[in-house]
Amino acid sequence: MPGRLLLSVQDAYIAFGSKPLFQGLSFNITEGDKICLVGKNGTGKTTLMNIIQGYTELDDGIRWQLEGTTIGYLQQEVTVVPGQSVFDFVFAQLSGEERESQSYKVDMVVQPLGLSIDDRMDRLSGGQVRRAAIARAVVEDPDILLMDEPTNHLDLDIIEWLEDYLKSWRGTLIIISHDKTFLSNVSDRVFWLDRGKLRVCPRGFKYFDEWSLQILEIEEKELLAREKKLEQEVAWASRGVKARLKRNVSRLDRMEDERAKLKRDRNSFNRMMAKIEMPPAEYEELSSKIVAEFFKVGKVFNDHGTERIILDKFNLRIMRGDRIGVLGLNGSGKTSFLRLLVGELQPDSGKVKISPAVEFSYFDQKRQDLEPEFSLWRNLCPDGDHIDVRGKNRHVIGYLKDFLFDADMAHQPVKTLSGGQKNRLMLAKILAHPKNFLILDEPTNDLDMETLDMLEEILAEYEGTLIIVSHDRDFLDQTVTKILAFEGNGQVEGYIGGYSDYLAARKPKPDVAAGAVKAEKIALPEVVVKVAAPLKKLSYKLQFELDHLPQKISSLEVEINLLEDQLSDAALYSRDPVTFQNTSRRLGVARDELEEAETRWLELEEMRANIKG
Repeated sequence: MPGRLLLSVQDAYIAFGSKPLFQGLSFNITEGDKICLVGKNGTGKTTLMNIIQGYTELDDGIRWQLEGTTIGYLQQEVTVVPGQSVFDFVFAQLSGEERESQSYKVDMVVQPLGLSIDDRMDRLSGGQVRRAAIARAVVEDPDILLMDEPTNHLDLDIIEWLEDYLKSWRGTLIIISHDKTFLSNVSDRVFWLDRGKLRVCPRGFKYFDEWSLQILEIEEKELLAREKKLEQEVAWASRGVKARLKRNVSRLDRMEDERAKLKRDRNSFNRMMAKIEMPPAEYEELSSKIVAEFFKVGKVFNDHGTERIILDKFNLRIMRGDRIGVLGLNGSGKTSFLRLLVGELQPDSGKVKISPAVEFSYFDQKRQDLEPEFSLWRNLCPDGDHIDVRGKNRHVIGYLKDFLFDADMAHQPVKTLSGGQKNRLMLAKILAHPKNFLILDEPTNDLDMETLDMLEEILAEYEGTLIIVSHDRDFLDQTVTKILAFEGNGQVEGYIGGYSDYLAARKPKPDVAAGAVKAEKIALPEVVVKVAAPLKKLSYKLQFELDHLPQKISSLEVEINLLEDQLSDAALYSRDPVTFQNTSRRLGVARDELEEAETRWLELEEMRANIKG
């Protein structure tokens, strides 16, 4: 049953200058909704978020918000105050009394995000600051929480924790994200912004592709029917009726209006369905099957007197045509591995051998190949107005449009672009003429889904050797056939398949050998890695989870008893149907949560017992 109505927008009109962005915009947000907001760049996702927050005034229409409803927003850009602790930042919006009552969330939220409450914000990495912003948004516990690209720059284990937390969270969520797996796992509705309209899919993102395809097929049939009807009108007009009556003149006017409207609608639909077609890449074919080889490579960094092992006697053979995904925690050595591969970094021990015929195209997440003072045009095409795109001569404006840049942006300096726009420009530059070895370091950050789909299609046709570092699980599943997992402290393991195969392989099996906990993995013949030593104890994260599960189970049992007592009142439904519906819904969720918690406790206890041997 639907929850309470928290916010409603009806028949809204929004325009910037003389150009309308929304006409007749209507939607409702109810208690407990888990909504993902999707749409191409420029369709108004940010504006819609601002309407929900009340920051953007409607030019016309009605915005209604239930009295007392609070709205929170996950900050993309965090202003770091020198000397401010993580605790003070996370609890900044709460009063002293509220802080005390919410302090249990340090254990529940802050620590699972890998943060220490005493650390200083100005000494954290970019990824850690992002995690602190997530902790702050969750701790404030608003009725409606808006999250814009929450998974950017997060490690995969943190993304999975965030998924689990949000699925059990009672509040309302509205999320913008390019991470399809994240959206599929979290959402139960989709708001689709499409050519000035908001279309609502009543199910989660997992079903969005199927649903949206049906919508577009219906639209295509309607356009074809209108075109057929217009052909009949044109045939009538061409017969040359003598002494036309006024009604016939009106009919001609209506026909011309329909012709113009149909042309606009057909052009709009064709733009929506357009796909970027890139000609096949032209590059020198490698004569050798082995394109790169690491032999007993060691690399250690010294951070303020503490040694950090990146690689330890690491062996790897990369074959021509390999498609390898690289994943791991921040600081585990992924980018250092890439720098060793391209020669920007030298090993402390061992050798890195590269085939003489190898030519690298390197997408660096720091975007060092872009000149910030130069325009988009000059970065792509330093001389003239045409760019060679895989052997085909293209005008720079047309090529920029392929990557969703408006023509009037061509002469803007790159320093004025957003992070996502810079990523798109980097991709445009590299994919115009990729070499025989393509390396993409976190290419998906800040990209919209349309650009991601385009990138996946281009990479599917790429026949060279490919390495991708990414935290986007669906993207890895669609693009790579092998996984290198950097586990930290110099340990690297290889898996065949994409991310889903890697995830399945590392799940503990019930028949674990005494003294060790191992995931069943398929060894890559090209990868030689050290076998992990038997675990002596649970990791800090697993031990923390195990220690806090009994309290969680106890709390859920108490809550379930109270809910069952409430529902035992036979007159509750007739007296207060809303409370009856909310209590019934929460009881079902609480029972599921209890079952999951008990199962997880048994798993961790069994794991601990196996380690003790």
